[in-house]
Amino acid sequence: MEEYATMYPRNIQNFAREALGDTPVLLLNGARQTGKSTLAQSLDAGRRYLTLDDPVVLAAAQSDPFGFIDGLDGPVCLDEVQRAPGIFLAIKAAVDKVRQPGRFLLTGSANVLLLPQMADSLAGRMEVLELWPLAQCEIAARPRSIVDELFAGDFADRYPFDRDDFIERLTAGGYPEALERRSGRRRQAWFDSYLATILQRDVRDLAQIEGLTELPRLLQLLAARSGGLLNMAELSRSTGLAQTTLRRYMGLLEVLFLIRQVPAWSSNLGKRLQKSPKLFLSDYGLMAHLQTLDANRMAQEHGLPGDLVEAFVHAELAKHQTWAAEATRLMHYRTSTGVEVDFVLENRRGQVLGIEVKAARTLSSKSFSGLRHLRDTVPEQFQRGVLFYSGEEVVQFDAQLVALPLAMFWA
Repeated sequence: MEEYATMYPRNIQNFAREALGDTPVLLLNGARQTGKSTLAQSLDAGRRYLTLDDPVVLAAAQSDPFGFIDGLDGPVCLDEVQRAPGIFLAIKAAVDKVRQPGRFLLTGSANVLLLPQMADSLAGRMEVLELWPLAQCEIAARPRSIVDELFAGDFADRYPFDRDDFIERLTAGGYPEALERRSGRRRQAWFDSYLATILQRDVRDLAQIEGLTELPRLLQLLAARSGGLLNMAELSRSTGLAQTTLRRYMGLLEVLFLIRQVPAWSSNLGKRLQKSPKLFLSDYGLMAHLQTLDANRMAQEHGLPGDLVEAFVHAELAKHQTWAAEATRLMHYRTSTGVEVDFVLENRRGQVLGIEVKAARTLSSKSFSGLRHLRDTVPEQFQRGVLFYSGEEVVQFDAQLVALPLAMFWA
């Protein structure tokens, strides 16, 4: 179980409690070291806690999953359930016998939604909540939903922005244990250890193979391409890996929550739009580490790295999606002629929010050209166009286009 000197409030906590009140199985799914175990124990102090990281517990769950589950009385928390895939069918059988809300609280460090043999067995019986690394508002202990605020147009007049503070946030990322490391050197050591654990043990468990020597190099290459369109043919040439092998490795990295694809958005208007997804590393601190960007180096540069700032906005939006009242899909927009909008949020009513990211402090009307194109394409769906930048003032460029400081995510 993770233990941290600082207990961070998790905005998804209320959703988890609600799910335990009406659903037999709740799975907290997310990367290692995001605080799943800490959150699980905070939800119900009286619940029995077992982790499959314990060799004895794992051996019991793997050798006789049905006997293991039948031997559990009362509400239970099972940590790192992806290590014993057979346990899901045993849980299904137990739930079908006694359908009791909140009976099983599971945590997993592999995305079961991408592992059909695990997820399908609990369809209709399990709710899945994704736990990301800490959002900036969680680090600041200020519960809020940026997604809801963006759709509502609920902004302050200004948000104080400090460049050195933002650089520190970029390099630290959102893993609770990494945030406890107060020096850049100690944080680098943590990221190295974290990657070694995942790319060796977890890959071995999921793929039934030993740690792959190609995976660390591939992840570093993907960090350099974060925010770009996913081009498997070009990536295959750059890595020297066959596309079939590359797809398998990419799938593993996605299952382990290290990378994430943002699909292309398209209207039904017959426009020629780019269909390739954009690729992001899930944590911007990890991305900075893989790009060998530290706070001192960035502070000496004239500007901020645009790809890292875009990765920051991507991760923060994705985190806020998990607890927002407004259910949304996160996508990107790009035409065949190269007109693009970094992110598109679409809610269930079909309303569209365009989001651009600029690392600069100054903007011009041209900075909104992609957002204007999106608005002209779907004027009835277009709700608002937002441009995040490294200034301090909220500037309304017209009734639907607004520039917002990046500091809105934590101020």
